[in-house]
Amino acid sequence: MRINCPNCGERDRREFYYVGDAVALERPDPEAGEAAWDDYVHNRDNPAGVTRDLWYHESGCSAWLVVTRDTRTHAIEKVELAQAIKEAGA
Repeated sequence: MRINCPNCGERDRREFYYVGDAVALERPDPEAGEAAWDDYVHNRDNPAGVTRDLWYHESGCSAWLVVTRDTRTHAIEKVELAQAIKEAGA
């Protein structure tokens, strides 16, 4: 699998570290309560289809990326900088 880093261009996926579902960008409010934080830390969906994953460009520019891909085929639809997504509030 090849990932097209917005900073470095297309690279082999071995340069990146897979972190998990991009839901990690949607952190609950610090005062949200135990149930919200328990859900955030421990529960993840495992869908067959299009997902948004969080990847770290470990052997490259050190950017955090959100990769939209199909888990059935690993076809990548889009790669975005996680920082840009957070700033846009998406």
